[in-house]
Amino acid sequence: MRKIYTIIFLLFISHIMCAQTSQDSIAGRYFLQGVMEMASILELNADSTFNFFYSYGAVDRYGNGKWSLTGDKIILNSRQRPPLDFKMVESKVNTDNRITIQILDNNKALLHYVYCVVSTVSGEHDADANSEGIISFPKEPIDSISLLFRLCPDRYSTFKVDKNLNFFQFRFERWLPEIFLDHIQLKYEEKLLIGQHPLLKGNTYKFSRE
Repeated sequence: MRKIYTIIFLLFISHIMCAQTSQDSIAGRYFLQGVMEMASILELNADSTFNFFYSYGAVDRYGNGKWSLTGDKIILNSRQRPPLDFKMVESKVNTDNRITIQILDNNKALLHYVYCVVSTVSGEHDADANSEGIISFPKEPIDSISLLFRLCPDRYSTFKVDKNLNFFQFRFERWLPEIFLDHIQLKYEEKLLIGQHPLLKGNTYKFSRE
């Protein structure tokens, strides 16, 4: 009986060592191939963490988290995404006859990339922020405000608001440029990963090892 336990133990240790060796051999930097004017780098670390980088035009974004190996599949998962990408810092009644939404940030060049949709009693109205981060609509009771940053157009941040108010200030949350990967899968072949990209549609993207 002791001999059987010894064999099982040795097989278990061998399995663990093979898995570790496999993960170690996969670790490295992989570069997105075949997508014009876009750069993406996936860095798989030997400690099962990863870093993801994305650059397109004036946009630089990043992500990180944990990766695991199941068969020939690499699975990527980030931390849970916070519920909103903007924060409301003030809301009040203004004396003018407008609904005013103001975006605040130290980098003024980013302000005009905010797109806004307001839901009112007469329907939905939309507009982009101006260079000062101001969005304005005719005054009427308002139900909600939805904000989208056009350089990171992953989702809207929607706020229910008091219909009696007509002035609202928001700022960007610090994680706005962060990419959150949720069970992204890539098939591993020698020096190549094939599968999903967290920001692009489709599942046949190729990342080639450095």
